[in-house]
Amino acid sequence: MKDDAPVVETAAEANLPSWSKQNAEALLVSIEGIGAEGLFAKDYSPDALAAAIMSGDQARLDKTATDTFLLLATHLRDGRTPNAARKQWFMVDSDGDSEPLLSLLAAALGAGTVSETLATLDPVHPDFAALKASLKKAKTPAEANAIRVNMERWRWMPRALGERYVVSNVPEYLTRVVHGGTIIATHKAVVGKNSTPTPQLNPMATGIIVNPTWTLPRSIINEGIGATIARNPGAARAQGYTWTGSGKTLSVVQKAGPGNALGVMKMEMLNPHAIYLHDTPSKGAFAAAARAFSHGCIRTERALHFSGLMAVMFAGKSPEEFGEAIASGATTRFGFDNPFPVYVAYWTVIPDGKGGVKKLADIYGRDAPVVASFAKPGRPTATIIAPMPPAVVPTVTTARVTAPGTTGIY
Repeated sequence: MKDDAPVVETAAEANLPSWSKQNAEALLVSIEGIGAEGLFAKDYSPDALAAAIMSGDQARLDKTATDTFLLLATHLRDGRTPNAARKQWFMVDSDGDSEPLLSLLAAALGAGTVSETLATLDPVHPDFAALKASLKKAKTPAEANAIRVNMERWRWMPRALGERYVVSNVPEYLTRVVHGGTIIATHKAVVGKNSTPTPQLNPMATGIIVNPTWTLPRSIINEGIGATIARNPGAARAQGYTWTGSGKTLSVVQKAGPGNALGVMKMEMLNPHAIYLHDTPSKGAFAAAARAFSHGCIRTERALHFSGLMAVMFAGKSPEEFGEAIASGATTRFGFDNPFPVYVAYWTVIPDGKGGVKKLADIYGRDAPVVASFAKPGRPTATIIAPMPPAVVPTVTTARVTAPGTTGIY
């Protein structure tokens, strides 16, 4: 991810759309009320737009209004925060591919619906609407900024999360399963400790693996198990570890079993960060209120319930088939009929269930860089951009290339 501001679409000057005074004035009204969206009117130079409207110079109006609309629409859809302030944010947001802003603008100008079109760019999730409503009631600048930060984070994600998905909110220490807009299961989560924080990403889940093995990443081998293997290989074998090589070529796998660090299940969600949802033999950690203990992965409470739900609802297996697989002790993969996203999110202000919002601890200190960016100009360098290719969704066939349950930090 480049450390720069969001990229904004722009039209070549020779192809600028024509703005009527009425459409331009509607844009100006939208800018004047943009504070309700958690954005800042100054970013969109309302005085310059007003002057262009009054100038009678059509070319000037077309240029000013088009640039302003595209910038504002980009911020509404994708956020205004520079990438450098989006700490460990690796989510893929394909809204720019599905909603090219130049096409959106052309339709809005033709229909005379500039304000209405801008209003459609908000994230559709009700939690965003709750933040927006609470921003009006904020009592202090700090409270308002905390809400703005989290409205921004919603904009960094796909506008619609999908028909079915799993979402883990790291500061909340919770994982939820959502189907048809309804939360059908909620599980406590253990997330990365401060030295190994959980990054934000949205890989596709392609299956659930029961009785997984675990291939240790180099960082964990170096932390201790490598030394144990060298000093006391018998003790390492007793913990279920097998290995090949030595020194820098040492490769270590922990066999499936009750002592396996991944427990009885692992969600297959391919990503370059080796972050997964999985079980754990250390059940006591779920009793803590603040649960930042892992090496980065998300440990999931009631893992049998979670994995059984996944196998039955999304892999078409019967409860009996799932139970037999668990009881067998053998590593078994249940591929999902249709992959779906897992959102590993970071919201520090969330709805409280009583019509308001509540503030969560910013466990990794990720709010401050976003707040600091509010004091800086929001205008990025406008660049004509080509659409990004769509993300490759691993199929069941390609997912099986990797041996089930063998990778990931815990």
